[in-house]
Amino acid sequence: FDPGSGTWSDAGTLVQPRADHTATALEGGDIIVAGGLGEFTLAERYEIGVDLLSAPSFKAAREEALAVERWNRLHPEDEPRVPMVTERLGGGRGPVVAVTDYMTMVPDQISRWVPRRFIPLGTDGFGRSDTRESLRRFFETDTHSVIAAVLSGLAAEGSLDPAIADDAITHYDLRRHHFDPTG
Repeated sequence: FDPGSGTWSDAGTLVQPRADHTATALEGGDIIVAGGLGEFTLAERYEIGVDLLSAPSFKAAREEALAVERWNRLHPEDEPRVPMVTERLGGGRGPVVAVTDYMTMVPDQISRWVPRRFIPLGTDGFGRSDTRESLRRFFETDTHSVIAAVLSGLAAEGSLDPAIADDAITHYDLRRHHFDPTG
């Protein structure tokens, strides 16, 4: 979402699904530059297509949605407007995984306007790691954790066998029995 123009911008559909599984990944900040969101692994290993959208300002997207709600509230006889977040993410299929190097509450600001399963991932803390790569692994915002989030979201919706998500968690050695880093 570009707060200057008030629009979302496509980073492009990076893969074509070979099965009827898709998801949307919203990246905020440096995540895509630092190693991506696993879109190629999702395509090659799991046959899942990912629409990758850039969200430079979750705050601006929230403000736009609140402004639309206000306009609708004050213009009850007019055709209701639709927030850009709802419009942009309403037509897709599968979960929306929003990833940021900021706290989880940053992408969560737009959750009520996303008409699909919404999975926010963020780094809720500091001083835990010596590198960004280690930080992302600790807070489960690294590429492997994003892949697992997409697969778990699809499984929760009933469009993917949960055993596939479980396999990914094991394959990527995610710490399922480790303490929750966000709490």
